[in-house]
Amino acid sequence: MNKTELIDAMAKETGLSKKDTEKALKAITDTVAKTLKKNDKVQLVGFGTFETKKRAARTGRNPQTGKEIKIKASVAPVFKAGKGLKDLVNKK
Repeated sequence: MNKTELIDAMAKETGLSKKDTEKALKAITDTVAKTLKKNDKVQLVGFGTFETKKRAARTGRNPQTGKEIKIKASVAPVFKAGKGLKDLVNKK
């Protein structure tokens, strides 16, 4: 499902216009991104948690040349599914 299909599905589910649904989706994604940028987390009980995880610096390998390269430490956004979402996906 791409963004347009998600907006269509959300609009149908909520009865909102596609324009209002798109604004709501943008507000959600922007808010989650800003919160993660502040090293905070967003927890939606029953759905999951968006948070950040520190990645240590490491040595990698260029797949084309095989030459070793240094990869800097970074912070990556991660999503951890909640029990409700896991149960729904696994049809429990």
